[in-house]
Amino acid sequence: MTNLDLYAKAEHLLGIEEATEALYDLYRSELDDYNIKSLLDVGCGRGGFMQRLISDGVTCKGIDKSQVMVDECISQGLDAECAEIGEVKGSYDAIVSIFDVLNFMDKETLVNFLNTAATKLRDDGVLIADINTRYGFSDVAEGTMTSENETEFLSVDAQFENDELHTKFTLFKKDEDKSFTKYQDTIVQYFHKIKVFQNLDGLKLVEKQKFSLYDTEDKILLIFKKK
Repeated sequence: MTNLDLYAKAEHLLGIEEATEALYDLYRSELDDYNIKSLLDVGCGRGGFMQRLISDGVTCKGIDKSQVMVDECISQGLDAECAEIGEVKGSYDAIVSIFDVLNFMDKETLVNFLNTAATKLRDDGVLIADINTRYGFSDVAEGTMTSENETEFLSVDAQFENDELHTKFTLFKKDEDKSFTKYQDTIVQYFHKIKVFQNLDGLKLVEKQKFSLYDTEDKILLIFKKK
């Protein structure tokens, strides 16, 4: 199990459903400004945003690094695969990366991703993504939490230092014989300054807007157009 697969198995214990829905609404409203017929969802998760856009008549494809997430998408009849963006065939009117996806990439990986994403956009295509502000990392994401239900117990311990958030997930799942299996791994996220997004080869940052998801201006929405 990869660290993102562990996250996928623990996600329902994190209490982020309301925040996820709020982000979906924000992205959907932003895309209303464009004539979108096709969309690539990078870090598609369980496919909730694709389902919304499909109901609007948009053709959607999703990619995610967690096979657990991709399998759930496929089980719902969605077009999804476990792949890197460079492996995706075709081109799209829009690309989205929702809920911290860019923060999971270090600076070099991020720049390579965005420049590759530009090659997957059609002329006048748009890419929309969100990132955490420094405040979002240091004052919102950092800390500890626990969550449990009848068969699972989750502990999360997040520490922000040197512009990196290291989050240790420890998940206990009750087996049929009433014993517990322990899963543990650490996920790293990176704080990115806006200037990283202002000198890309294939994308132009045309809009950035701070907004509050959990707390005061803990997120920034980035909108790029293909050069």
